[in-house]
Amino acid sequence: MTAEIPVVVLDPTGADHHGEAARMRELGPVVRIVLPGDVPAWAVTRHDLVADLVRDPRVSKDWRRWNEIREGRIPEGWPLIGMVAVTNMVTADGAEHHRLRRLVTQTLTPARVQALEPRVTELVAGLLDRLPGHADADGVVDVRTHFAVEVPMQVICELTGVPAEQRPRLRELVDSIFRTTTPPEEVVQVQTDIFRLLGDLIALRTAEPGEDLTSALIAARAADPEALSDEELAGTLWLMLAAGHETTLNLIANAVRALLTHPVQLALVENGEASWADVVEEALRWDAPIGNFMARYPLEDLVVEGVTIPAGDAILAPYSGVGRDEAQHGADASVFDITRTQARNLAFGGGPHVCLGAPLARMEARIALEALFGRHPGLALAVPARKLTPVESFFSNGPQTLPVTL
Repeated sequence: MTAEIPVVVLDPTGADHHGEAARMRELGPVVRIVLPGDVPAWAVTRHDLVADLVRDPRVSKDWRRWNEIREGRIPEGWPLIGMVAVTNMVTADGAEHHRLRRLVTQTLTPARVQALEPRVTELVAGLLDRLPGHADADGVVDVRTHFAVEVPMQVICELTGVPAEQRPRLRELVDSIFRTTTPPEEVVQVQTDIFRLLGDLIALRTAEPGEDLTSALIAARAADPEALSDEELAGTLWLMLAAGHETTLNLIANAVRALLTHPVQLALVENGEASWADVVEEALRWDAPIGNFMARYPLEDLVVEGVTIPAGDAILAPYSGVGRDEAQHGADASVFDITRTQARNLAFGGGPHVCLGAPLARMEARIALEALFGRHPGLALAVPARKLTPVESFFSNGPQTLPVTL
């Protein structure tokens, strides 16, 4: 049956995440896809199949098992390499995954996340104080750049002990690895700069430890040198820094856009008929911050809905796409409705690798949205929603800018 499976060339500019995902669902539960550089992979298009995939022990998260990597078919400077070839708990299996994940769960505890709420509230208030100062002569301000980016950036950098002077370059590096249109020469430079920045951070917190996660991980390694290699320490920090704010900024931006284009829904939460937590959950389902993600590499030939996916091939999970799967969410899955009975969404993945930062992201978004609309009840888009340009990525799902009038 493999020869009969339709092939979809993914748009590296991410111009139409939901339209592309809908077309793939129409083609069938399993499709072959083509990544930048004519690199082949697979995608499963239904919520139930993705949910099964992320729990299936017959598939690996280790990119070293990918045939294209093992057989040398990935070109130097491939724009997706910074999202694929990393060494941290996201790309580890079994006992190795448990070992790496345990170190982070010991430092990013539920109590620590809950204790952050007053500080997040304070940071949000400060950003809102400064927001009008970023408006242009027409009173238009980019709420993505000056708010949605800054909330999670400041939170994760404080949490990990990143000094202020490193943060602008950190944001540029994260932007670059999530873009799927990055030119090869920039890809190579970005990989160099990432490890330089991480090395500087580790050296700083080794010399000047604090009450941050970087210092905690360094201390854990000092107590048990077998707990974390140099590469794993750097990879774990990069995971927390990159995932710790890219997903949350898209969540905030997508939720703001959804509310401003659905005034009836905004009125419901403003009138107390729904909660800001409801807004966050529906935004996660309806417009998930991650469009697609390199999910798994089968350890053996894997049969999915009658289609054989060969061992070692890559399988992509369309996380934002399955949020609108009618088989899971009903015939009105394409409708933004904060009052719906929330079915489980996969915005933060699932199974053993479910995102550890999900509670923090939800908390940041809830606080940010409530404060933004509370401070600016007349908030409105400054351009038609159709003119908002998506981030050039099929990984990251969100607008490049979000111009509003306050």
